[in-house]
Amino acid sequence: MENSRDALDAAALAGDILLASGAEIFRVEETMDRIAHAYGVSSCDAFVLSSGIFLTAGSEKEHDFARVRHIPLSAARLDRVAAVNQLSREIEHGMHTPKEAHERLLQIQQMPAKPRFHQVLASGIGSGCFCLLFGGDLTDCAASFAAGLLLYLFLLYLVKGRLSKIASNISGGMLVTLTALLLYHLGLGHHLGEMIIGSIIPLVPGVAFTTAIRDIADEDYIAGAVRMLDALLVTFCIALGVGIVMTCYRNLVGGVIP
Repeated sequence: MENSRDALDAAALAGDILLASGAEIFRVEETMDRIAHAYGVSSCDAFVLSSGIFLTAGSEKEHDFARVRHIPLSAARLDRVAAVNQLSREIEHGMHTPKEAHERLLQIQQMPAKPRFHQVLASGIGSGCFCLLFGGDLTDCAASFAAGLLLYLFLLYLVKGRLSKIASNISGGMLVTLTALLLYHLGLGHHLGEMIIGSIIPLVPGVAFTTAIRDIADEDYIAGAVRMLDALLVTFCIALGVGIVMTCYRNLVGGVIP
């Protein structure tokens, strides 16, 4: 019976990590079931929402078990999702005891994020490449690259832990728009619209939006709707930040926005 509890603890922790890392609902439920069944717990029943996990087990031959966890919505960590998926496959092949799996899951949970320098550089490169994709020239891409760098420097070093998600996205949208406007007037760009679009791409919740659609397609309507609402709220905040700066610019400068 002790092994059964260890197995359910491992399954619950795997679900926690997956859900907190932005995995789809079906993936969380399937992984928890696979881990529990691999260790011989046939009565496991998992119910997963976008922000919570309910895991129960119990039968005439197995002790009752119940676990409820609240998991706040957070940014995607696909490296953790991939690591848990790989571990679940190894568990099915009998490569880990329940306690070993639990220890490995704790290590996955503590996996550090990419270094801040890498995140800043990726933001800049992504902004420049998307600017080119949307029709900007090389000068526009260079300006978007600079705005993308500045955006993540702002988010990682000045904002993180100090502002809510709403305030962070509004201020981030305002910052990249203001940066693009300044660079445009300095002659470091020819197409303002493409510069701004490329620069705000690092803020766009593409993974969350895609996951929401996948959840809805899998008939997990509650979780999909919650994630979709969260993604749309972030998108609205980005647009609001851009709109505030552009409105102020038009009122100060006058005329048509280039």
